[in-house]
Amino acid sequence: MQRVMLRAKLHRVTVTQADLNYEGSCGIDQDLLDAADMKPFEKIELYNVNNGERFSTYIITAPRGSGEISLNGAAARRAHLGDYLIICTYAPMTETEIETYKPKVILVDDANRIKEIR
Repeated sequence: MQRVMLRAKLHRVTVTQADLNYEGSCGIDQDLLDAADMKPFEKIELYNVNNGERFSTYIITAPRGSGEISLNGAAARRAHLGDYLIICTYAPMTETEIETYKPKVILVDDANRIKEIR
């Protein structure tokens, strides 16, 4: 049997851009993607700390070092500029994998720069 477990989390990133007319996705600074081992086009679950909205989309790469967290297409309706998001990825794991696995948790500052990796 497999369980779906948290694989990685970007904790309390700030929305920096929203574009309703862009093809749907979430742009994430390449530095954050590398730290969390997240990949372009990977499915993500997003949780808006400010309003409680929960939604999913996929990742596109934003420029390295930009601090960008952009919501595009329909996702742009789920948050306002400046809102805090928790962005998560999940993966199926066996009981054996779960015994030793630790998800990557990335904490950021107000400019979406990496503050701590747990």
